[in-house]
Amino acid sequence: MAIIECVPNISEGRDKARIDAIGSVVNQTKGAKLVSIESDADHNRSVITFAGDEIGVYDAALAIFRKATGLIDLNKHQGEHPRMGAVDVCPFIPVKDVTMEECVKLAKRLGRRVGEELGVPVYLYEAAATRKERKNLADIRKGQFEKLRELIGTDESRVPDFGPNKIHPTAGASAIGARFFLIAFNVNLATHDVDVAKSIAQTIREKDGGMPGVKALGFMLEHEGVAQVSMNLVDYRKTSPAQAYTRIEELAAAKGVKIKESEIVGVVPQESMTVCARQRKIEVSNDLDVVNREVAESLKVKGYTPKMVLENHLS
Repeated sequence: MAIIECVPNISEGRDKARIDAIGSVVNQTKGAKLVSIESDADHNRSVITFAGDEIGVYDAALAIFRKATGLIDLNKHQGEHPRMGAVDVCPFIPVKDVTMEECVKLAKRLGRRVGEELGVPVYLYEAAATRKERKNLADIRKGQFEKLRELIGTDESRVPDFGPNKIHPTAGASAIGARFFLIAFNVNLATHDVDVAKSIAQTIREKDGGMPGVKALGFMLEHEGVAQVSMNLVDYRKTSPAQAYTRIEELAAAKGVKIKESEIVGVVPQESMTVCARQRKIEVSNDLDVVNREVAESLKVKGYTPKMVLENHLS
């Protein structure tokens, strides 16, 4: 059976009732299984991960768009993480017996439906992008909700792929696409100095000449009192969590700062944990749970559980 993963990011990370109301629609959808909901109050953002067959993930994704569009008002949203929509981004990822091309078709189908039914402008990104300059999510989201509100309808470069050529008054705009496994991996530094995190983020991110496939920003997590290097690793075969961690550790040490802990947001594929094990000189045995725990300990992963590995939800 074909398995597709879908990972909508919604612009709500503080109101648990609202988050649960949006996430609960997944398990009400035939053919889709909720894997995890990861919320961050500082970012004011939640990452919802689910998997299933083509029909199931499409129906669940549409249900999330419907629910989030009715519950989230971007005019009242504040958080550290850049955002432009109630459902900020919604990627489809091929997992088993399905091609990237099929996920691209699914993204386009959902984009058209969201644009027509909900009146939310949709931009296709990554493998589904219709323009080279829209492949990178950060380029699409530049200026965020507030700036896009001014530009959509007046700037030809901001005409959406689907939906009206104007921002939705409360739900903003959304990016829908298809991509390889993206790993959301954060490293919290034992310092209150956010400039340290920002400097490290600039050094390691690919667009500034850093590590391949790394997107990074530096934030201050006020509720924890630490600075964070927040990363999206778009291809762990190019830069794995272990490699990113090692480089951050080196750069932080040069500034007299240690790593407090790291975070895996959502889930990761087993192969990425195996890659990290080899890079950290951990023996890869048949007992993958033991291997994964050693990797997590080596990288100081906060609150690691086997449920952070995608395959453990699908067996």
